[in-house]
Amino acid sequence: MSQEKFLQGRVAMVTGGASGIGRAMAIAFAEAGADVAIGSRTASTSPCKAEIEARGVKAIAVKLDVTSTNSVLAFYEAVVKTFGKVDILANSAGIAAEQAICGHPDELWHQIIDVNLNGVYRTIKLCLPGMIERKWGRIINIASTAAEVGSPVHAAYCTSKAGIVGLTHCVALEGAPHGVSCNAISPGWVETDLAKKAFKRCAEAEGRSAAEYMEEIKQGNPQKRIIQPEEIGSLAVFLCRDEAFGMTMQNITVSAGSLW
Repeated sequence: MSQEKFLQGRVAMVTGGASGIGRAMAIAFAEAGADVAIGSRTASTSPCKAEIEARGVKAIAVKLDVTSTNSVLAFYEAVVKTFGKVDILANSAGIAAEQAICGHPDELWHQIIDVNLNGVYRTIKLCLPGMIERKWGRIINIASTAAEVGSPVHAAYCTSKAGIVGLTHCVALEGAPHGVSCNAISPGWVETDLAKKAFKRCAEAEGRSAAEYMEEIKQGNPQKRIIQPEEIGSLAVFLCRDEAFGMTMQNITVSAGSLW
């Protein structure tokens, strides 16, 4: 097996895999030789499956709602039926909204927690037993700098991401004696469609253009730029290396020096 294809024979399952950070991780796993399953609300219309297969590996795309236990189970069963196992689980499905605590709609609060945190719980609960049985597994959860830095209008999002970090710690300890690592990656702003929509919402609330808002974020960042999804994909692949097995229970920040 070449160093470039060190994941050959492995199977990666990626939530939110049709776009943004999830897509970047899925393609990075494929480039390293893994077969890849992506789950997403838009999986059936996304070109990501073809992009993965263009790397010379097998892929499936399954419609997924991480707030539904039955949907998550169906995704997992489709992966196992097709590939026989799950070696790598990457949780990227997520949503965000701007809402102050005063007057916060309960439905919105529960929705963000259910997607961002409970969705991660649902996938790990299914995938971890097989990883422990086979004595090899890598779990990568996308958290956020918001897990440790508050915002007056992102309480639900910050809470959900902090929960992911706590869950990551516990899963890492359960998997540690059995060849399974579990880490969180906490990006700052990443140039994805989700981020661009957030820029637009925030800019409109302040009477500015999304382009102006985005440029202000860039200039406020020590590196004067916004993180690209491929940077997160590269880190996720590195965490799958045998040489990186000692890295577990970590919350790794990728923010170009920015706190948020």
